[in-house]
Amino acid sequence: MAIIITVSNQKGGVGKTTTSAALATGIAATGKRVLGVDLDPQGNFGFCLGLEPAGAPTILDALQGKVPVAEAVGRTEYCDILPSDISLSSGLENVASGRRESILKETLKPIIGLYDYVIIDTPPALNLLTVNAYAVSDFLIIPMGTDIMSLVGLSQLKETIETVRGSFNPDLKVMGILLTRFNRRTLLARDVLEMAGQLAGQIGTVVFETKIRNGVAIAEAPAHGESIYEYSPRSAAVKDYEAFLEEIAETIHLKDGRR
Repeated sequence: MAIIITVSNQKGGVGKTTTSAALATGIAATGKRVLGVDLDPQGNFGFCLGLEPAGAPTILDALQGKVPVAEAVGRTEYCDILPSDISLSSGLENVASGRRESILKETLKPIIGLYDYVIIDTPPALNLLTVNAYAVSDFLIIPMGTDIMSLVGLSQLKETIETVRGSFNPDLKVMGILLTRFNRRTLLARDVLEMAGQLAGQIGTVVFETKIRNGVAIAEAPAHGESIYEYSPRSAAVKDYEAFLEEIAETIHLKDGRR
């Protein structure tokens, strides 16, 4: 059975999609079968990896039962992707289902056995899409920018996690908080790190030892449709993501041989 990891934070601009793509491509490079699921109506997950789904079915079509989910899966040179577009922002509200919070889980059932790992990118909101991602996931990773505003709202995120555990997915585990755009030389970064540690304790998790530094390469790679590991392997931020993959390897049982 596939291990399902959701990358989520209700605040935008914290590196959710970059982290999702880094996980998907990094894990796929070990020879594992990986499916990326884009639950963000901006549709950037597939774009980051070179997917051009113009006119093709999206995850919303599968959620609405318009096409079999297998027909909505797009292929990239790195992994498979269930793409999204702006129609997803309101389309899920109209899905007829007894339990709308579990529609993603039901939709993925026919193909979940084809993959070793599923990486879900979520919108910058705590909405029905996010709840669906939490309801189907084994692990949750929370990327967080190194600024005070990124700390705001984690209490609401805690409430959402607890609600999902109580109603839909008692086995959901928060793997950790990943600090992004991190500059350890600044006082602000040190303050945010300390507060993030306190918040992590409140939701029963940790702050990852790896911190992601700023890097132009990870911002440029999506425009080229390339994995960050191929686009700029010497970038400091890319090396940080490599270290991050190593850090989570024990938790998700990744085997050696990624690179």
